[in-house]
This record gives sequence, structure tokens and C-alpha cells, in this order.
Amino acid sequence: MGQRTNRRTPVGRGRSRVGRGRSRAGRGRSRAALAVLTAAVLGVTGCDAVGGDSADPSPSAPKRPKPTPAWDTSPDSVAAVGDSITRGFDACSVLSDCPEVSWATGGSAEVDSLAVRLLGKTGAAERSWNYAVTGARMADLTGQVTRAAARKPELVAVMVGANDACRATTSAMTSVADFRDRFEEAMGTLREKLPKAQVYVASIPDLKRLWSQGRTNPLGKQVWKLGICPSMLGDADSLDSAATLRRNTVRDRVEDYNEVLREVCAKDRLCRTDGGAVHEYRFGTGQLSRWDWFHPSVDGQARLAEIAYRAVIAKQP
Repeated sequence: MGQRTNRRTPVGRGRSRVGRGRSRAGRGRSRAALAVLTAAVLGVTGCDAVGGDSADPSPSAPKRPKPTPAWDTSPDSVAAVGDSITRGFDACSVLSDCPEVSWATGGSAEVDSLAVRLLGKTGAAERSWNYAVTGARMADLTGQVTRAAARKPELVAVMVGANDACRATTSAMTSVADFRDRFEEAMGTLREKLPKAQVYVASIPDLKRLWSQGRTNPLGKQVWKLGICPSMLGDADSLDSAATLRRNTVRDRVEDYNEVLREVCAKDRLCRTDGGAVHEYRFGTGQLSRWDWFHPSVDGQARLAEIAYRAVIAKQP
């Protein structure tokens, strides 16, 4: 018989290696399961370490365009429509237009018009146009807008309505319904011809306040007798009940017109008003024409330009 050799198999160490291998495999499976579970939870809750769906965007995902602002605070051209106020009537000489000092498009340094403030003096001279007409009423606005549209302005400035109340008698004033119809017609024409143009609508001044300021000046009252706003300015010194009723009727009609301007403008996302600022402005003698004490003076035109500019550049109406 040969000699026995007593060899022990390193069972303990073999089992230890197997155990450690199984342990590593188990931990690997646990980590994988935990990763899957974590991804599922994150997917359900919508969490994102970077923030929203901006994290790790797909290269093929289309970029979202930035929304275009509804109102541009720096339009590149201006057209004005309206009546004698926008023509600078009686601001430079008696019973004459003076568009150089117009609040909307004038080039006078004393006024610093809306166009000059927005475009600069050279830009205003090249890219602003005044289609207002002294004596114009709301019924004339569509024609003015049509002419202005040929220039393709980015901003149309509107001030009209005083002459609808300034008639020979209160019964001759434009009805509120007709005023609304005519303004809606003008806005419809503007939108048809200038779908992207912005519109600034100034409120109508408080004509009764203008009467109360101007009636202290003898020269002004003499000019009034030539036919300036007889429904308000006629028989200027009379304070009897009939005269008071007449003036209050004009005042109320102007307030109704201003409400129409606000309501119609509010339906158009590219239209904004002055919020009644012109109507509420307390014109003093320094802001009234030294010839008729009713229309704005050069200083009054400058105040109108300030009001308009603040409205146009405001981020919110």
C-alpha cells in the first residue's frame, strides 16, 4: 500500500469567495432595482434636477419661439388723425392751423411732440404724418384713416370727438349711438388696411372746464362769437338755468363719447386709450390759446404730447 497524503480542501476559503461573489451580484441587482424605482418615481412626479422640461433637451426638439409682445413701446412711424387740436389750431396765430406745434407730429422743440419723443427730430420729420382736419367729426375719421393707411404707419394717434359736441345747438350734437357706429367703422377700416398697426386714442377734453377758464378773457369771448363751439361757448356770461342746462348737456355728452372710445378701443388688443387723462387734465390759462382761450396753446400742446407719450411707452395700458 502506498503512503497516504493528508490534504485538506480549503472549503472555508472557497465558500468565502463564492459568498462574496453572490453578495456582489446581489448588491448589483439591488442597485439596478433602486435605479429603476427612482426613475419611475421621478417620471411620475415630474421632478427635474435642472428645472422643468428644460433639462437635457433632445437635440431634435424644436425651440419654442419667444412670444411677440402685444404692444410695441417704440413704434418706428406715426400717423395722426383727428380735428383742430391735432392741427395746432389757434396755437400760433388767430383762426389758423399750426401743425408745427401739434402734440402728435409737430417738430417744435417747445412741444416735443409724440413723434419727436418716439422717433427723434429727424425721424419725426421723415416718418410722421398729420391727416387731421380742423372741424372734423367722428364721421370723418374713416376717410382720414384710409389716407393715413397708405403710409403704413406703425402707430396711429387719434384725437377726435370735440366737434361732435360743439354744434350750433345741443339737439344737433352727434348721438352716442351714431358716434359709436362711426368709430367702429373707422377702427374696422384701420384693421382691414393696417392689421398690425397700434392705435393710441386720446380722450376728449372737458369742454365745460375750457369754458370756465376762457370766459374770464374778453378777447377770447369775442373770438367765441365767430362760431367756436356755440353749444358750450354761446352766451358765455349767462349763468341762468337754461344756459347751465345746455352746458351740462354738452359736458355729459362728451363723457358718453369718452366711454365709447374706451369700450371700442378695449375690443382691439393693439389699441389703447389715455385712460381719460386728457379729459381730466386741468387746462389753465397758460395751456389755452391766447387768441380764443379754448384750443390748446403751445404749452397745452406740450402737455398733450406728454400724456400721449406716457400712454404709448407704458408696458401696461
